[in-house]
Order: sequence, then C-alpha cells, then structure tokens
Amino acid sequence: MNAAPLDANTIEELVADATAAPSLHNAQPWAFRFLRDSGVLRLYADPDRALPHTDPENRGLHMGCGAALLNLRVAAAAGGRAPDVRLLPDPADPRLLAEVGLIGTGPPDSALARLAPAIRRRHSSRFPFRDEEIPVLTRERLSEAARLEGADLFFPDPWHVRSILELVQDAEATEAFAPGVHEETIRWTRPEPSTGDKASDGIPGEAFGPLQRGTSVPVRDFALGRPVPGRGWAAFEKNPNIALLGTARDKPRDWLCAGQALERVLLQATADGLVAPLTSQPTEWPDIRWAVRDPASAMANVQMVIRLGHGPQGAASPRRPVTDVLDVR
Repeated sequence: MNAAPLDANTIEELVADATAAPSLHNAQPWAFRFLRDSGVLRLYADPDRALPHTDPENRGLHMGCGAALLNLRVAAAAGGRAPDVRLLPDPADPRLLAEVGLIGTGPPDSALARLAPAIRRRHSSRFPFRDEEIPVLTRERLSEAARLEGADLFFPDPWHVRSILELVQDAEATEAFAPGVHEETIRWTRPEPSTGDKASDGIPGEAFGPLQRGTSVPVRDFALGRPVPGRGWAAFEKNPNIALLGTARDKPRDWLCAGQALERVLLQATADGLVAPLTSQPTEWPDIRWAVRDPASAMANVQMVIRLGHGPQGAASPRRPVTDVLDVR
C-alpha cells in the first residue's frame, strides 16, 4: 500500500481519528503539533483539561492521551504508514508525551490497520447488555491485544467480580463525600441532550444510559441526582463480564502504554461485535485501587476496569474540532 502524501489534509485526518479516543469525562486532554520539516507529529498533554480532584496524579490523563496515540497509529497504518513512536522524548518537558515520525520506510502494521474501521464505531455504552458470557476465543483476542501493547488483560472469576462490584460501590460512596470530585463531574457532564448543543466536549445526557433497576452493574451515574429528560429505568445484566487492564509498573510511561493497550482492546472488542464502557471509579482512589487486583494473578497495577458485553451501541460523545487541537509549524 502506498501512503498518501503527508500534507495538511492527511495530518488533519490522522488527528481526527486520534481524537476519537476515550478520556475521563470526555475532557479530551490532548494537543498535537506537526513539524513540517521533519514529518514529526507531537502529542502533548493539555493541563487545562486535567481533572485535579478525580485524577490528581494525571494517570487518567496519560491513559486518555495513550488511547489517542493508539488511534493515531491505527489510522497511520491504515494509510500505509509505519509510524516511529517515541514516548516521553524530552525529560525537560513532561507535557510532551510522544513524538510520532510519519516518514517511515517500513511496512505498515497490518494487524493495527485492520482495526481502523472500529475507530469511529467505538462508543462507551452505559446500557444493559445481554446476560451471556464472552466466548473464550474472543477473550483470547482481547488479551492478546493488551499484550501487544505491553499490558495485561485479566478476566476475574465470579467471586472476584462480586468483590469488584462492591469496590465500585465503595468508590461511589467515597466520591459522594468529595466535593471537588463532585464539582468536576458536574462541570464535564450535561443532563440535557446534545440536540442543538454546541458543546464539543464532556458527556451529554443521552450518553448517561438508563437508571438501574434491581442490579449493581458498574456504570457511573453522571446525573448526580439531576433530572435527565426522557431517562428511564432498566434491568441490567445480573452477571456482568468484567475485565481488568493492568501493567507491571505504575509510572507515566506505563500509563501511556496502558492507554494504548486499553484502546487496542476496545477497538478489538468493537470489531468483535462487543460494546464496552469504562469503569474508572475504583481506580481513582488509592486505598480502593490496590484491592481491585486479583492476588492470584500476576497483575501488579490495575489501570482500568472494563465492562464488556453484547448490547446497544452507546451514543457518540462530542469531539473538539481538529483546528482546536492541532498546531502546524
């Protein structure tokens, strides 16, 4: 496959695909700079879009940017390119998270390229799923997707799933008494539907999903007691399929790798006909996060809890225009 010329339109298309990635509260904490002379696209963290109460260490920010980086790599591979990625290339500038060389000569990664159609189809779904297990072969593909990005994906047994659900409830109770976290959630969510809404970030009301009836599936209720027009109640699955994504270490580079692994898992899940919302609540509190991991597994640091299943696609959350996040020099 011959790559398209590396012009402004190509860069804009790559960045548009990159920014389809998930992020905490859909804050979209990334910025890009393209250097024409070198053909390098730089990925920066945007501190103005950090969540200092929900994500005080910026772990979630790094994961969101890592997910955007994975999308960029997928889109580049689908365009016939072999991007050269360097993580945290400048110790003096911690905001510079990655440099991606786009003038490569090697063959594109065909496995990544096959995931490209899933970029725009992937949405978080906070709706009920069918109460059925994920096939073993599908689980193996998802676990391999994580391994290819230097992370692990672990499917806990039913006993540990129940423990995780209890930890989610503990995290939600802790959050209820944390004013700063509550205010951040209010800031980045809107109970009203996005019809006629010009917002380009945050989570609109139609993406909240219904209220749960008689179950305890780990779905964050972004309404926080606010009325949501047209929102009803629904019975969710009794036995949710839960996966834990984790890494051996727990530093910024590991968070970036975890974000890439997370998005690769989500794209593979989408390609396999699954939907998946993220459950970050128990990983946001250090005294709860340590208990999420299964002591019988080799996973040292749980980075994200993922609920997987067969169900309705979630609503697309808004995205910022490429012109707001891309600087060309």
